[in-house]
Amino acid sequence: MRLGVCYYPEHWPAERWPLDAKLMREAGLSLVRLGEFAWAQMEPAEGQFDWGWLDQAIEILAAEGLQIVLGTPTAAPPAWLSKAYPDILPVDAQGRVRRFGSRRHYCVNSPTYRRHTERIVTAIAERYVRHTAVIGWQIDNEFGCHDTARCYCHNCASAFRRWLQARYNTLDALNEAWGTAFWSQLYSDWEEIDPPILTVAQPNPIHVLDYYRFSSDSYVAYQQLQIDILKSQITNLQHPTSNTQNPFITTNFLGNFADLDYHDLAGALDFVSWDSYPTGYAEVVARDLYEAKVVVKSQPQLAYDVGDPYVTGFCHDLTRGLKQAPFWVMEQQCGHINWSVFNRGVNPGAVRLWTWHALASGADAVVFFRWRAALLGYEQLHSGLLRHDGSPGVGYADLLNMQAERKLMEQVSAHPVKPQIALLLDYHDLWATQLQPHHRDFSYYRHLFVFYRALQQLGLGTDIVPPTADLGHYKMVIAPTAFLGSDKLAATLTDFAAGGGVVLLGVRSGFKTPTNRVTDQPLPGVFRHLVGATVTEWQSLPPGVSFDLASEIPNLGGLAETWVEALGGPAEPLARYASGPFTSHAALTENGIGDGRALYLGWYPTVEQAAAIIQYLTARAGIPRPADDIPPGVVVAQRGPHSIVLNFTNDTITTTIQGQSVTVAPRDAQVVLA
Repeated sequence: MRLGVCYYPEHWPAERWPLDAKLMREAGLSLVRLGEFAWAQMEPAEGQFDWGWLDQAIEILAAEGLQIVLGTPTAAPPAWLSKAYPDILPVDAQGRVRRFGSRRHYCVNSPTYRRHTERIVTAIAERYVRHTAVIGWQIDNEFGCHDTARCYCHNCASAFRRWLQARYNTLDALNEAWGTAFWSQLYSDWEEIDPPILTVAQPNPIHVLDYYRFSSDSYVAYQQLQIDILKSQITNLQHPTSNTQNPFITTNFLGNFADLDYHDLAGALDFVSWDSYPTGYAEVVARDLYEAKVVVKSQPQLAYDVGDPYVTGFCHDLTRGLKQAPFWVMEQQCGHINWSVFNRGVNPGAVRLWTWHALASGADAVVFFRWRAALLGYEQLHSGLLRHDGSPGVGYADLLNMQAERKLMEQVSAHPVKPQIALLLDYHDLWATQLQPHHRDFSYYRHLFVFYRALQQLGLGTDIVPPTADLGHYKMVIAPTAFLGSDKLAATLTDFAAGGGVVLLGVRSGFKTPTNRVTDQPLPGVFRHLVGATVTEWQSLPPGVSFDLASEIPNLGGLAETWVEALGGPAEPLARYASGPFTSHAALTENGIGDGRALYLGWYPTVEQAAAIIQYLTARAGIPRPADDIPPGVVVAQRGPHSIVLNFTNDTITTTIQGQSVTVAPRDAQVVLA
């Protein structure tokens, strides 16, 4: 487990750099991220490079034994570039050109911008790839942030047509796949196809889904452009780096960000990283994850300054699941932030708690953002490990307190995170339901998050993985909304169940084909034979309307709300509707498949209902729990023989973990060895 910090020497006098480097080393830091927003300092005018300041900064840091993660600076092209080449600027969904003055003001499909990207990345790589202190590279910064994942400029329109021709080959195939017979949308020439914006009524959802796919693929291609440049330079290394390995390549993701297919972006990276801001995510991101009727801060006992551990944990586990491998936190909040709703203060202990939470979730490194609070620019009110005046802040004090437990951190991190349960996440399903939710409160992420929260409350770890993941080492797979049902996924889940696994499929699964057309098969489409059940009727329920449920599964009952499906067929009913038009119809079924089982859940469950089903299934599957009763606000994670107990509340809590009584103070973490 390594600790680091994001540093911006270009913001501070060079005379200060040696003191900063010394303080970093004394605090136990070993990593420093540099350069991701410094294009204007690297190249003040086109073709005129200034590397002196960066050379000096790297040498000063290296002299203190600090290792460098160097960012390619393409997230913030300089003013001269935007002025000289306005065709690099992106166009939003209202057809407006976005201007220079902040960051991410570029289009990945601009040939001009790609040419300048090649130039700056080649230049920085040629200069620093052989430096023994540079152990890795971060490409760009937070792809798609600030609503920039989808551009609608003329470059994108042309690239989209080329993408469609490669995907469909002929217009006849496209017209068939898109269903353009509807509303007289038949295309007779590729040039007739535009990006799906500014239409009078809602555009064709298949057209829009393909544009989302194209936009994500565009970022994958842009990332690959930079990877290829860096790898070509790394391949030519004349001597190994200080850690005897080639420099790594990564980029920093945004947790539950929905506009790009992170599975595709992760594929070519050595490992993935993400930017963790627990208080901001609790205020902003949680609105995308919790059901509309649930207050975001659903646990009133949570300390006000620690964020929401379920939201933070969800993003940790999602990031780890992208490659089913350890990850980094490339930006870790270390005090108050500046971009949220209340930007609440942070008290002693919170930064240490977040660091342990990342470690418990499988992080190999935590890099704090930022070293010192900025005196300039948009982030002036964002804290750092040091305050504006250079004095130690709350995060720096927590960092010093963690020095005594670094050996324990190493012992824990030596064991991989190996959950026995997988949650399936498919960005194409997410986009398709996002385009046609049918119910105001139906959200793919919210539905997935219900099951995640249930697992967390039971102390059960999970990997959040793509449908293409190797499922061989799991005992249970949960697919809450496999909306665009494919024959491949149906076969994968059938094989998994036949081999002894448990599959739990949720509502709306198999409703459409992978092209986003509604299936002509009885629902749940391609999954019908797997689950041994047929959806005979379905309804979207408005607020205030619900059906009663009856089941012999312990603690499973209550109401079915939001979305309900009546089930028939040979599968064994485990729950039935006890009121409403679906009375006596099955609401949850179980079907034997080889040595395993496949279940279909016909309503949108509450967390309590999901927990009851999961507890019933894990008991039968022999999946152990660390405790029978985990108090609200407490998270328990497992790494090898270690149980990490994290208390996000204001109260000292005593509970039993792995048969041992454990007392955990507020904002504290304890490690229990089985």
